[in-house]
Amino acid sequence: MKRVFIYWDNSNIFISAQEAAVDREGEETRSRVRIHFRNLLALAHAGRSIERAIAVGSIPPELRQVWNRLENEDVEGRLLECGALHGSEEGVDQLLQTFMLRDAVDYNGAPGIAVLLTGDGSGFADGVGFHADLDRMHRRGWAIEVLSWRHSCNRRMREWAERNGKFIALDDFYNSITFLEGAWPGQPVADPRYAEPLRLDARPQ
Repeated sequence: MKRVFIYWDNSNIFISAQEAAVDREGEETRSRVRIHFRNLLALAHAGRSIERAIAVGSIPPELRQVWNRLENEDVEGRLLECGALHGSEEGVDQLLQTFMLRDAVDYNGAPGIAVLLTGDGSGFADGVGFHADLDRMHRRGWAIEVLSWRHSCNRRMREWAERNGKFIALDDFYNSITFLEGAWPGQPVADPRYAEPLRLDARPQ
């Protein structure tokens, strides 16, 4: 069985989760929604053996403990501080793409399954970006899976993934891969919402 390589664009997934929460549960949930890392990781690997799982993102230093939850799930984390360099989000994307291309070369004789968590497919026409690098991996024999929110996934990349691999809509697992924190002091009273058990049988086969 091919080994699974997970590439996780944390900022893209989280920001899009905020938009999904507003759409489903109201504007006041934007600041309270959180990603349930263990369930999202389980959705990504779907019980298969993980060769590499790496997540990159840029978050304020005061939220570093949130990032640590990923590392507690055996995901290698690479964090760029907000404001640490010009164009930090571009730097985050390029860092993750570097790992993708390194793996494509290092495992050239034994390609695996590239599982990409992002909706950012920009740059394809110029041969750059996540979509272009997925295409490079696919041409080297890699299987491709894209996990993203429907509303924020680049249409061209989604359609390409559906033709050449799998597209897994995170929306279909919203209640399992997100939860809501309770209201902070000084905010209107609001109860927390806990993540539901993940149903992998609903994942596209």
